[in-house]
Amino acid sequence: MASAVSSFLSLSSSSDRLDRVPFRESNHNNRGIAKLSSPCPHLWNPTDSLLLRHRRAARICCSSTAASSSGSNHQQLKTRRPAEENIREEACRRDEATGSCGFSACYVPFNAPADTAETYSLDDVVYRSRSGGLLDVRHGMTALKRFPGSYWRDLFDSRVGRTTWPYGSGVWSKKEFVLPEIDPDHIVSLFEGNSNLFWAERLGRDHLGGMPDLWVKHCGISHTGSFKDLGMTVLVSQVNRLCRAPLNRPIAGVGCASTGDTSAALSAYCAAAGIPAIVFLPTDRISLAQLVQPIANGATVLSIDTDFDGCMRLIREVTAELPIYLANSLNSLRLEGQKTAAIEILQQFDWEVPDWVIVPGGNLGNIYAFYKGFEMCRELELVDRMPRLVCAQAANANPLYLHYKSGWADFKPVIAADTFASAIQIGDPVSIDRAIFALKATDGIVEEATEEELMDAMSLADRTGMFACPHTGVALAALFKLRERGVIGTNDRTIVVSTAHGLKFTQSKVAYHSNEIANMACRYANPPVSVKASFGAVMDVLKKKLDGKLGLWRNGCRMKCALLIATALVDSSSAEALGQLSLVSDCVSCETAYPPCAKTSFSAIFAPTTC
Repeated sequence: MASAVSSFLSLSSSSDRLDRVPFRESNHNNRGIAKLSSPCPHLWNPTDSLLLRHRRAARICCSSTAASSSGSNHQQLKTRRPAEENIREEACRRDEATGSCGFSACYVPFNAPADTAETYSLDDVVYRSRSGGLLDVRHGMTALKRFPGSYWRDLFDSRVGRTTWPYGSGVWSKKEFVLPEIDPDHIVSLFEGNSNLFWAERLGRDHLGGMPDLWVKHCGISHTGSFKDLGMTVLVSQVNRLCRAPLNRPIAGVGCASTGDTSAALSAYCAAAGIPAIVFLPTDRISLAQLVQPIANGATVLSIDTDFDGCMRLIREVTAELPIYLANSLNSLRLEGQKTAAIEILQQFDWEVPDWVIVPGGNLGNIYAFYKGFEMCRELELVDRMPRLVCAQAANANPLYLHYKSGWADFKPVIAADTFASAIQIGDPVSIDRAIFALKATDGIVEEATEEELMDAMSLADRTGMFACPHTGVALAALFKLRERGVIGTNDRTIVVSTAHGLKFTQSKVAYHSNEIANMACRYANPPVSVKASFGAVMDVLKKKLDGKLGLWRNGCRMKCALLIATALVDSSSAEALGQLSLVSDCVSCETAYPPCAKTSFSAIFAPTTC
């Protein structure tokens, strides 16, 4: 074992990365698993787990030794790449993540049997099966199962927070589960993912019956402000691979129909890759912040006088005629990136499975993506069970909810009405079949939220420290309803998925807090107060606003005023002064009346008319 540790430390001396190191010497079986030979150098052998402890201990010893030596050992431990070399070039030089290491993935018809003969390479430009149905990305699970779940958990954990290309991304840190065969030089990443898991302590405690384990997964804390970055890095990376040697496909650009967030993500990633982006947007149906993003990133923006469903029909017709790669969730590649949010949630809970995950639903690809992430981890034994999924829809765009309430009878699209949750204003969702499958497989639930319910839920959450978007408001409103009915228990670990950043939807917040929304009470509105530029006017407003919070403070102020008055009266020899106790209030804080002698005595110590 000593020789193995020595070999391991020697190999890792020029790098902090555990997952780069091949290990082939140890015959020990520390986790009760068969020794496996790593299929390629950048993958960490599952028997290396014990050595992680040896390595950390050795580093502590080495760091103390370096302090008393010439420092050469320290230089060996902490070497950086040459200054003229970037992280992408470093990955290529070290021959890291090149090749599939025996892992593979392909397109198959959605929900096809394991032995289906209809498969397509991910290098094929194809969006539908032969029967016209949806496609799905299927991974070679046999190769992945050669490694136990503990191996994948440790490997993914070892990559968190690093800048080593491409593993610093929350998506590409799970590369083997996403696009295992892509070369790192083709990957287009903006270091997306690794988003905050927010403990909604006050919201759960004060407004949801004392829920101690309520969390919000802030997928909107990302490069373009929405979860769409997770999928777009995968899709644009694959397009980049297709456009470059040796494939050299004649792709003129990448296009999408969008309710705002997809177009922002596509435009940013295409700009990073130098690939033209074309976006179809419904006129006057997205926020100004969403509109300006593709414009700023240089995309060709078409504002079309229709709704999202109309834009979707048009982009499908256009991509059938022109060499424009379709980027909507009809293309199942994006779901491979979006599923990593589910894996990330498991990581953030130290690989413990939550009880509930609530996801806003529009085109319905994301609810299936979360299912795929959780199910892949269950099948590969990273975890042992699945959470229950909830899909939350706006009542003005609720085809899945209506389908669920009908007992999954024949699905009927709807004409989506205007909703503040504009990114899910979709009446004919592309991924309806995927969503139904995911919900049935997890004993899931579909809930809806009216405009008033979603805006109130969003605004109440904001008052507890969040800055939620209206779509998160839909998911939160669903949570409130399920708690009221007792479906979700007080102690259930519950995750609400926040799909976009609130800063992209400030117009809706301004309208709410200005009480400008027709037929809406806006119960939590907090409009600014116009005040004259005078001390008295400001104090009047603050005392009114803080009424109920000033009781103890005001009592203390009165005691101080009484002491000052008593002191002043004792010092005064004028009997006339003793009769001045009934004068008007002079302390603007507690409204204590000051006699003239008291004013005279302590006006030099305290500012006039205040104690």
